[in-house]
Amino acid sequence: MKLYDVPRGTYVKIISEDRVPPGGNSAVAGLVLKLRNIDGMYSYCTDEVGNVYHPAAWTEVEIWESWE
Repeated sequence: MKLYDVPRGTYVKIISEDRVPPGGNSAVAGLVLKLRNIDGMYSYCTDEVGNVYHPAAWTEVEIWESWE
């Protein structure tokens, strides 16, 4: 599933690494994030401690229940 198809507030697990904006944190495969919103080509996601990630909207993800 593509990240742009996921509703806001959903936890996702990154399946395939994709582009991030210059200077952004890498969203590596296996990382679980909470999708906050999509803004154009990139998203605004956070990990369990609040670090911000901006994976591309077309990144392959799967729905995840939570960080537990």
